[in-house]
Amino acid sequence: MLRGGNLKTLYELRGEGTSIRQIAVTLGISRNTVRKYMRASGIPERKRPPKRPSKLDPYLEFVNRRLGEGIDNCAILLRELHTRGYTGGMTILKEYVKPFRRPKQPKVTMRFETAPGEQAQVDWGLFRYTTPDGRTHSVWAFVMVLSWSRAIYVEFVERADLATFLRCHIHAFEALGGVPLRCLYDNAKVVVQARDEQGQPIWNERFLDFSLRLGFDARLCHPYRPQTKGRVESGVKYVRGNFWPTAEFTDLDDLNQKARAWIIGVANERIHGTTGELPRLRLLSERPTLQALPPADRWQPFLRESRQVQRDGFVRWAGAWYGVPASYVGRDVQVQPKDATLEIWADGTIIAMHPYAVRPRQRLTVPGQWTGIAADAKPAREPIAKCVPDLEVEQRPLAVYGGVTG
Repeated sequence: MLRGGNLKTLYELRGEGTSIRQIAVTLGISRNTVRKYMRASGIPERKRPPKRPSKLDPYLEFVNRRLGEGIDNCAILLRELHTRGYTGGMTILKEYVKPFRRPKQPKVTMRFETAPGEQAQVDWGLFRYTTPDGRTHSVWAFVMVLSWSRAIYVEFVERADLATFLRCHIHAFEALGGVPLRCLYDNAKVVVQARDEQGQPIWNERFLDFSLRLGFDARLCHPYRPQTKGRVESGVKYVRGNFWPTAEFTDLDDLNQKARAWIIGVANERIHGTTGELPRLRLLSERPTLQALPPADRWQPFLRESRQVQRDGFVRWAGAWYGVPASYVGRDVQVQPKDATLEIWADGTIIAMHPYAVRPRQRLTVPGQWTGIAADAKPAREPIAKCVPDLEVEQRPLAVYGGVTG
C-alpha cells in the first residue's frame, strides 16, 4: 500500500503522461501496483495495523495539557509523570513530544511571492458570540485568500468537518471565479491524518481524491510555521478585527449574507497594505489564469455525508431528524445540504428533500413515509407481563352468598 507522498506522486506522474513502467521505476514499486491504482475508481483503502498499547497512553491527557501550557522539556515532563505512576522511559516520551516542540529561536523568513493563479491559502477561524439569554455559542469561519490578488472568501459554518470543508471549497472557487494551481494548508485532520516515519504526510484520502478531481495540488506548510501561510493567517485576523466586532445577525444565513456584503464593499475594496492595490482590481487580472471548475458530477458526491436510516424511518443530521421512505430503514444514505433544502440520496437518486429544521430535535416527514410497513411493523414494546398467575375460581350457588350477607 502506498503511503505518504508516494501516492500523490503517482497521480502526478500519471497526469503528466508518464508510462506505467517509468512510474514503477521512479517509485520503486511493481507495475501491477501502479495498474491497481490507475484502475481504481477512487483511492484504495489502506489497511492499518492495530496500534500497540504504550505505557504512555494513560498519561497522554496530562502530557497534552502540559504541552498546551508551553512545557515541552522532556526532563520536566518525565519527573512530573513519575509522580503520577508512570513507569516508562524517556525515549517514548521524546518521540511523542517531538512533533509538538516549537523552534526555540525565531528564524529569518523570506517572503515568497506567487504568480497570478498559482496559489490560494486556506484556514479555519473559530468565532464566539453571546446570545441575549447569556449563552455563549461558536461558529467556524472558512477563509480562502488568493495569494497574488489577496482577494478573500469567507463562509461561516457550524461544523469544521470534512464534508463542510469540501463544500466551502466549491463555494469559494465559484465566488473567486476558478481554481488555482495549488492550495496551501496547515496540518489539520481534514487534510492530513498524520506523518509517517520519514515525516511524509499521510493524506486524508477523501480530501486527496477531491483535490485530484478538481485539479489543484494540495500543499502543506511546515508544522508550527503559521508564517508559511501568512496571507490567510492575516485574512483570519482581518475578519476577526474588521468584520466580526460589528456583525449583528439573526441566524447563520443572515451572518453569511452580511459577510458577503462586507467582502464586496470593504475587504476587496480596500487598498491592501502589501500590494498597494485594490484586491478587486487584481482579481480581475487573476481570474483568466484560474482553472475552470470541473463539471458538477465530478465533485457533487464529495459534498454528501453518509448516514444510516433508523428503524423509525428518520435520518439524524445537525441535531434534527429527517424522514425517508420506510423501505430504506437500516440502509446507508447520503445527506447533502443545499442553500435552502436538505437532500437525501441513495443509489444515485434523491429519495427525500426537506427544508431545514427550525428547532433542535424537530422531526420532518415525507408523504407516505410509512406506507407498506404498518402490517409488518413490530410492536413498540413487548406485552406487559401479568402480575399474578391464572387462578382457578370455585363456582358456588348464589344461595351461599345470600346466607353470608344475611
